[in-house]
Amino acid sequence: MPRDRLDPLVVGRVVGDVLDPFTRSISLRVSYNNREVTNGCEFRPSQLVNQPRVDIGGDDMRTFYTLVMVDPDAPSPSDPNLREYLHWLVTDIPATTGASFGQEVVCYENPGPSIGIHRFVFVLFRQLGRQTVYAPGWRQNFNTKDFAELYNLGSPVAAVYFNCQRESGSGGRRG
Repeated sequence: MPRDRLDPLVVGRVVGDVLDPFTRSISLRVSYNNREVTNGCEFRPSQLVNQPRVDIGGDDMRTFYTLVMVDPDAPSPSDPNLREYLHWLVTDIPATTGASFGQEVVCYENPGPSIGIHRFVFVLFRQLGRQTVYAPGWRQNFNTKDFAELYNLGSPVAAVYFNCQRESGSGGRRG
């Protein structure tokens, strides 16, 4: 069986909806209140009020990274006409550190989906140099692929996503 079929980013349609296929080359660890984000795991909005802790790998502190957090299911999974909604953008993160060492150019907006189960995707890119990536003028209809192309970021070096729905929500991906 091809490895792609087992890739949770493919199964969750993150590759396709948000990203083109890529090869992970850097470790990316995202956690909310010491609970690590794993592909496809579930969080409630009340667990996501504060920005997550983000740790990245790499071995050369002169290398810098950009972290993008988007919701490809805004405002609802069945009609994602705001896709992608930009929740957070941090640039100039030195390798071996975390998002708190970078420049927060679009401040964290905590997830609060109203309809259906939404995917929230963290994507990490290697920058060509420091201060080479800038904030877009809006959050809705952000496009991760176009953004990467604009700033010559190339393919992602890591990505992870989680699912989230209303605090009282239950059930499947309708909406």
